[in-house]
Amino acid sequence: MTETLKFQIEGMTCGGCSGRVKSVLELNLNVELAEISHEENTGIVKTNGQITAEELVKVIEQTGYSAAISPSS
Repeated sequence: MTETLKFQIEGMTCGGCSGRVKSVLELNLNVELAEISHEENTGIVKTNGQITAEELVKVIEQTGYSAAISPSS
């Protein structure tokens, strides 16, 4: 089952930053699509339902940015 999660991501300053987060997320086999915006400090991630939001926060934080699950997820 597809699940859509939204995150607040802090520390991104340019398109390269958001591109890096997107690339790292999409390397995960459980992530179907990642839309990252450095302008809005947000990320929308569509998954196959086999990965938790908390696990995705850890993946984002491993890229060097702070992340939190948005309440609207």
